[in-house]
Amino acid sequence: MDYSGMFDGAINALKKEGRYREFANIRRKCGEFPVAKHYPSNGRPQCSVKVWCSNDYLGMGQNDLVLSAMHEAIDRVGAGSGGTRNIAGTTHYHVMLEKELADLHDKEAALLFTSGYVANDASLSTLGKLLPGLIIFSDAKNHASMIEGIRHSGCEKHIWRHSDLAHLEELLKQADPEAPKLIAFESVYSMDGDIAPIEKICDLADKYNALTYIDEVHAVGMYGPRGGGVADREGLMDRIDIIEGTLAKAFGLMGGYIAADANICDAIRSYASGFIFTTSIAPAIAAGALASVHHLKNSSVERQTQQERASILKSRLTDIGLPVLDNPSHIVPVMVGDAVKCKALTDQLMERYRIYVQPINYPTVAIGTERIRLTPGPMHSLEDIDFLVEALGTLWSELELRRAA
Repeated sequence: MDYSGMFDGAINALKKEGRYREFANIRRKCGEFPVAKHYPSNGRPQCSVKVWCSNDYLGMGQNDLVLSAMHEAIDRVGAGSGGTRNIAGTTHYHVMLEKELADLHDKEAALLFTSGYVANDASLSTLGKLLPGLIIFSDAKNHASMIEGIRHSGCEKHIWRHSDLAHLEELLKQADPEAPKLIAFESVYSMDGDIAPIEKICDLADKYNALTYIDEVHAVGMYGPRGGGVADREGLMDRIDIIEGTLAKAFGLMGGYIAADANICDAIRSYASGFIFTTSIAPAIAAGALASVHHLKNSSVERQTQQERASILKSRLTDIGLPVLDNPSHIVPVMVGDAVKCKALTDQLMERYRIYVQPINYPTVAIGTERIRLTPGPMHSLEDIDFLVEALGTLWSELELRRAA
């Protein structure tokens, strides 16, 4: 049996399709974001690059308050947490962060996980086991972590066409009226940048007696008067049963969480293997996240500046005919539609312009919808935007990519 050959074949297939992923070896410069040092693998000399694809949307990973809180935590308690939350891995920082997150979403409780992926997988799979006969209604464009969690739940599921309320109601009508139900969806869909019709989904949940589960990972910190997400901005948090979020994007660190009624969090805490058997996040990370969440509750400057930068970038790319996917969020997707050319585009951006952008190919997006996904932040200058737009305009012509009609 040629095991090595089988692995080589799988990798070569990805390379032929233009879907083989290469990671840029970069080292961010603290205090100078979005500048980073790039270490090329092709023998070329090291160079400084500008990062345009980070999910650290607000630059909080560089924030002095966050860094200070992390240094203080390391000096006080050391590096690791010491175990799972059940075995020595619960510290005062974890407890305080959960209280801060519960307050952020105006919920009774919150529960920390090691990542947003684990939060979705563990929570959704456990809900399927805690609620016998549960039927889950999942938006067609839900994140892979939600899909996995629903699959692991083992319960009946129905996939409704993306943000199609009529289709969702049709499926709800057909379901057993006595069965427990849960509607799972996202607020901001990160690859297209569109936003779910949250209020109308909640109306259907009320009508058909269903729980609501919203993934706000690309919205927490970014929207609402205190950064609680789109549901916060629209005054709908009280109508959502379970809010899932992350500490790894706008808050600038790592980890995931849910916020909900105390009995829901307690049940998931007590039954979810993805929580019970995983070492907790380091105390320094919890301390940094606590500082970040607290700061963004009280400061709108970062998110307002980010929204301005995103609007300017969308406008300038549109002005030169690039196919920016129209949306109401902070995400700036520019459609390429070809995996090989998408990779060539990002390679040229790095090699010639020292601009770091990752190609977005299948399975993250459907074949034929390959794109670059730009994430302007408050620390990108107007000059940075001008330079990026000029570079993209030049490469779009050279690579003979499709422009907007």
